[in-house]
Order: sequence, then C-alpha cells, then structure tokens
Amino acid sequence: MNEPRPQFDCAPGLRLQAAEQLAALQFSQLRTHMERLEEMMERLERRLWLAVYGVVGVILAQAFQSILQAAP
Repeated sequence: MNEPRPQFDCAPGLRLQAAEQLAALQFSQLRTHMERLEEMMERLERRLWLAVYGVVGVILAQAFQSILQAAP
C-alpha cells in the first residue's frame, strides 16, 4: 500500500534541481579556491618570518661585531 510513487519531472522542479546542483558546484569550487588561498598565505607568512629573522640576525651580528672590535 505504501509504494513509493514515481517522481514527476516538471520544468520548475528540474530548474530548481539544476540551480541546487549549480550552487553546490559553485560552493565546492569556492571552498577549493579558498583552501588554495589559505595555503598560499601560510607560505607567504613563513617567508615573511624568515625575512624578519634574517634581518634581526644581521643586526645582531653587526652589534656583536662592533662589540668585539671595541673590546680589545
């Protein structure tokens, strides 16, 4: 008695289904793009910190060198 009825395909229903599929595809593409952007930002942040540490290292080396030259 409770047999599932066959789904009736009508134009508005098909359009709605197509719009839902398109939205899901767009969101998945957007999610993928956002993940790639986050990875690129993390790599850029690592490079920035390496540059900061490099500059600090050079400044400390110059300060240490000037102390050694003034000490003797």
